[in-house]
Amino acid sequence: MKHKYLYRSFLFQACFLSAMPLFAQNVMTNEAVSAPQANATGNGQTANAPRPQSRRENLNLTEKQTAFLNHLLDKVGDDGLIGEKKEVTAHHLTGESLISASLDYARAIHSGRLSASDFDKNWGMKPDPYDPWPDFKNAVNNNTLSDWAANLPPPYSGYAGLKNGLIYYRAIAEKGGWPVVPTGADLTVGSDNPRVKTLRRRIAIEDKELPDNGSSHFDAALKAAVKRAQQRYGLNPTGVVSGQTLQALNQPVKSRIHQIMANMERWRWLPRNLPENRIQVNVAAAVLTLFEKNQPVMSMKSVTGRPGNETPMLRSTIYSLVINPPWNVPDSIAKKELWPKEKAHPGYLQAAGFKIIGESGQGQRLQQKPGPRNSLGQLKFDFPNSYSVYLHDTPGRGAFSRYGRLESHGCIRLEHPVALGERLLAADPAWTGDRLRSEIDKNETERVRLKQPVAVFLFYWTAFGNGENALSFRSDPYKWDELLAQKIEAIGQSVQGQSNNS
Repeated sequence: MKHKYLYRSFLFQACFLSAMPLFAQNVMTNEAVSAPQANATGNGQTANAPRPQSRRENLNLTEKQTAFLNHLLDKVGDDGLIGEKKEVTAHHLTGESLISASLDYARAIHSGRLSASDFDKNWGMKPDPYDPWPDFKNAVNNNTLSDWAANLPPPYSGYAGLKNGLIYYRAIAEKGGWPVVPTGADLTVGSDNPRVKTLRRRIAIEDKELPDNGSSHFDAALKAAVKRAQQRYGLNPTGVVSGQTLQALNQPVKSRIHQIMANMERWRWLPRNLPENRIQVNVAAAVLTLFEKNQPVMSMKSVTGRPGNETPMLRSTIYSLVINPPWNVPDSIAKKELWPKEKAHPGYLQAAGFKIIGESGQGQRLQQKPGPRNSLGQLKFDFPNSYSVYLHDTPGRGAFSRYGRLESHGCIRLEHPVALGERLLAADPAWTGDRLRSEIDKNETERVRLKQPVAVFLFYWTAFGNGENALSFRSDPYKWDELLAQKIEAIGQSVQGQSNNS
């Protein structure tokens, strides 16, 4: 019951945003640390690499414990630590080989398959170091291996839901997957052709509420099912099947399995305790949620980085906010976008409120003065990180009306920044009432320290749900799911092969 509120956090955001299914993301509190030392499940050593003999003394497995651990290793696929379950062969390890394989399994299920070198540069959220040996030794000596194994996976309902979902989608794959709905004109109520029959069969595989009666007529029941599917995929639930909906429906089931595996791995990067008060952003869904005492109290749309300007995954702490911030333009944006505009339209920079700092030819840079037209808007939320990203307001509001909102250079633009700022300042009696709005109206730059700093987490959730039915998915705009799943499969196959040869 320690994390009984965590799955509720997934359910809050869609109540706030009708375009999205019920979910939120739970992320961690501690400062970023290095990944664990390498091991066979993703940290560089072989599966059976011996440990110092002093750590092995007086540890003898009983016949029952040997059978239990081999059975545990046989179920490694259930946690997405390998690719297809059919790749697994029964384990018959004993002694040191079984102990080494069990320890490597424990590291993988607790903290993930990847080593530090396997992390993409934008995956700034890494697992805390974990040594399974002390707990394993105690479990063997006290004959409590079952409890030890049960406490290895992430203790979150979000992870458990994905594990159930992995079983659900692998069962679909074993039955041959689902049919591809042919492209063509939009399908809507009244459509009557063979494509509708295929559409009905495709959706019915995931949607238990829709019977596959073989009809080629698009009726009200099918429209309702299409809407449910669109909500699961984060699309506008119109009930009309057009390009984006077809693309989501026609993703191979193996791609969905890979998404589940990738998201399960990300859950394993989380620490075992989360801060009660935190801000978390799902970069893939472009949604921010504020938690207080582990309860979601505010949610809003955001705009996150476009492919090529990815918003990284990270964890940090917001200590202050800046009222009417100037924008110190990154050189990359100035060179690619702003200087060319000035060249094409002389006077553009001055008209847009930019000033040039520095002498010509000596590393000039641009700064945009504070004000309503400033690209950071009227409020910025700072948090230490090596990526130079932050949360901020924006004068451009059009993106918030769209379902796809990956349009920034990497920072996170907020739909309701002032409301968030007021909530974060609520603990400070000097900032009650409308003071924040009054300070904004002065059009002067001011940094305000938070009386109670708040943890902030940027994560990349593209699959989530309780696993009892079809999961909800988001697109993988950065192609991180496939990359991560391939890494997991490669390491898993290597470890599996080593175990089979032992």
